[in-house]
Amino acid sequence: MRIAAKRRAEWLLGDHGFDDVRHSVDARGRHQDVVRLGRGEPIVLIPGLAGSWNLLAPLAKRLAKRYQVIMPTLRGDRGVLGCNPARDISDLADDLAVTLEGLGLERPTLMGVSFGGAVALEYATMYPNRVGGLALWGTEARFRPTIGTTIARRVLERFPLPIDNAFLNQFFNLLHGGRPEPGPLVDFIVERCWRTDQSVVAHRLAMLEQFDVSDRLWQIDAPTIVMAGTRDVVIPPSRQRALAESISGASFRLIEGAGHVGFLTHRAEVLEQIETLVTKVRSSSW
Repeated sequence: MRIAAKRRAEWLLGDHGFDDVRHSVDARGRHQDVVRLGRGEPIVLIPGLAGSWNLLAPLAKRLAKRYQVIMPTLRGDRGVLGCNPARDISDLADDLAVTLEGLGLERPTLMGVSFGGAVALEYATMYPNRVGGLALWGTEARFRPTIGTTIARRVLERFPLPIDNAFLNQFFNLLHGGRPEPGPLVDFIVERCWRTDQSVVAHRLAMLEQFDVSDRLWQIDAPTIVMAGTRDVVIPPSRQRALAESISGASFRLIEGAGHVGFLTHRAEVLEQIETLVTKVRSSSW
């Protein structure tokens, strides 16, 4: 029996299927939630600036039909206790290394989205022998702050904002590359992003302003794909293409009509590219 479209949407955008949250304790005595879905070759999804792994639910559920999906939490997100704020993105990459070691994952495929892409890049340059494949969405080797991101960080640092704040709603439109059509996915993105405390978002924006791995990209030693949306106004496609051209053997794929959150709005296209990457990972390991 087919599930009604509304019920399918509710399942896709809900927290159903994430009951198998495994609590791991790393070597520093810090409790961390790690979500694991599906079976097969492991793919580690690294969340972005806000929303934690909850924002990745629609993509994770799609991937879990063919792969084992692992979604760690980052410092500042719910589910991470007893640790100091990260000084920079290398701290988060080191956290990821400890987590993957604890899970017994030696060379998984990593996919980082936006801020998570910066974490993935940092990890791949710090631990090149621990990456089987690397997929990146909406990121670049050196973050270039704009007037908009600077203002956003200052506002988030100083003024508590309500969920229906018009200033932030305009930012969410930018994530789509323009004003999106109203619907459950748009509401889902806003609701999940607000689950991350605004002070955490501000701190991560500050860390991004110091992020630069442009002189270390040569250390990446894994099949790599950089994906970008044609409507991404947060990190323009030209800068993401430049990232791909700076990584030996990396491929670049442009997704038509996608904005910065194209990993959610264009899941089928993203899944197709990940499958291509996994095929390369398999062949390179034989």
